[in-house]
Amino acid sequence: MQAMPAYPGDGAVLPLPAFSDNYIWAIVRGDKAAVVDPGEAGPVLDFLARRGLQLRAILLTHHHGDHVGGVLELLRQGPATVYGPAHEQLPHCDVRLAEGDRVALPELDLDLAVLDVPGHTAGHIAYHGRAAGQSPLLFCGDTLFAGGCGRLFEGTPEQMHASLEKFAALPADTQVCCAHEYTLANLRWATAVEPANRALQQWYQQARQLREQGRPTLPSTLGLERDTNPFLRTRQAAVAAAAASHSGGALATPVAVFAALREWKNNFK
Repeated sequence: MQAMPAYPGDGAVLPLPAFSDNYIWAIVRGDKAAVVDPGEAGPVLDFLARRGLQLRAILLTHHHGDHVGGVLELLRQGPATVYGPAHEQLPHCDVRLAEGDRVALPELDLDLAVLDVPGHTAGHIAYHGRAAGQSPLLFCGDTLFAGGCGRLFEGTPEQMHASLEKFAALPADTQVCCAHEYTLANLRWATAVEPANRALQQWYQQARQLREQGRPTLPSTLGLERDTNPFLRTRQAAVAAAAASHSGGALATPVAVFAALREWKNNFK
């Protein structure tokens, strides 16, 4: 099993808890900061004040309120450049982005490439690359979760499967900075899909220990997700067989396996 990265604590890239289970990712270098998906302003403002930081950039992955709701209040407190998806309605956006674009902020040692990853929403984007001296990183919003993926509110199974395939092709040591602490619920479902997956069993136990200690389970890594996340394992025989058994019919393609898995997870208790 791929090892989990060290808990970031007060490091250069760290999760700020928001709402009941959101994470706003903060990127810090010197006295400058950027944040990813600030659904509410309070946790960001408290963090900036506590650390004596200036907010220089806000990166958005998609339009849902729990990812963009704090943007305007943050801008009222001081100037920051807002980056976001080109094709979604946002409360504010200075730089519209699509696949092939980059976000480069030398003062934060930040150099991120943009990926179009429709599925959860129609215009969802993700950022991958280097930030605050840490590389490689993936800020994936609600497209990929530890042990799971986002619901298909606006996209199709074909789109989401293709988006996840883009992630799966990134280096195994890429740190996966998801936007929600859904890990335990996702892994409980994943063990129903693949009960014989020892890497998954080990990861579930480790995640439970982290949460018992009040610590985030994130970031994950892409190597760990490829070993344990059913949505990235649609070509594995055991996963395909479990999805087919649960759906009650043959599944001819990885997209069909993905769609069956997504429906299974939607209704899993």
